[in-house]
Amino acid sequence: MTEFPQLSLHVPEPAVRPGGMPDFSNVNIAKAGSVPRPEVDAASEDIRDLAYSIIRVLNRDGEAVGPWAGLLSDEELLTGLKHMMKLRAFDARMLMAQRQGKTSFYMQHLGEEAVSCAFRKALKKGDMNFPTYRQAGLLIADDYPMVEMMNQIFSNESDPLRGRQLPIMYSSKDHGFFTISGNLATQYVQAVGWAMASAIKNDTKIAAAWIGDGSTAESDFHSALVFASTYKAPVILNIVNNQWAISTFQGIARGGSGTFAARGLGFGIPALRVDGNDYLAVYAVSFGRPSAPGAISDRR
Repeated sequence: MTEFPQLSLHVPEPAVRPGGMPDFSNVNIAKAGSVPRPEVDAASEDIRDLAYSIIRVLNRDGEAVGPWAGLLSDEELLTGLKHMMKLRAFDARMLMAQRQGKTSFYMQHLGEEAVSCAFRKALKKGDMNFPTYRQAGLLIADDYPMVEMMNQIFSNESDPLRGRQLPIMYSSKDHGFFTISGNLATQYVQAVGWAMASAIKNDTKIAAAWIGDGSTAESDFHSALVFASTYKAPVILNIVNNQWAISTFQGIARGGSGTFAARGLGFGIPALRVDGNDYLAVYAVSFGRPSAPGAISDRR
């Protein structure tokens, strides 16, 4: 009688838990300027390596190098810096107000300013973002009034949504900012559906979806990728990997793909992995308008 080995269930364990000292020594980070820049319409199989590498433009000396550099003028770079600093200052004041009990709820964007601020500059009027609660930079970079944002956070009589949404869950059609949902991952399928409708109408507008690393474990994430790849919807699917915020750690949420960007490859979606702290890199990978879906994994 043949004896079979005893089975055991593999449960990934994080190298460090929240509050501990993280160690990224085993993470292979590509040298700034070393990753090639493909054509906008490159097929997923031709740029497979870009889902496992990481696109960087700024080197350790603050110099813009490589094929992804040179897309922004000095004035545009200064404007981008101003937007990121404004978002960080806004963050600090609103978090202080929440700690003082002046509002019930606030979520920070600390360390993720470039992810949204740079991306917004690559969009055109009429494009629609389907964000999470850490992409207020999409509004800041489009000159949405901060007073309006504060009115909603404080739920006062000037709240533009009249108390019908949680604080920080903004909404502005004019600024291409779809109402934030408190349910994880629902915005992904909504963005794909909106993009499909734009294509059906023979319009020129695209959609962009945003999701956190932990929320990629939700079924809506997979549904969105199925429809995006099948119907070639004009949508950019962003995964913002902030390592471990309030959800599942990446060893479980990511599955066995190696990187979050690589999860798009199984669906035939062109995928890029980019340094989310690099304003120039985020703008470079966002620049250009897709005729088919694209996936970007922004790394904090």
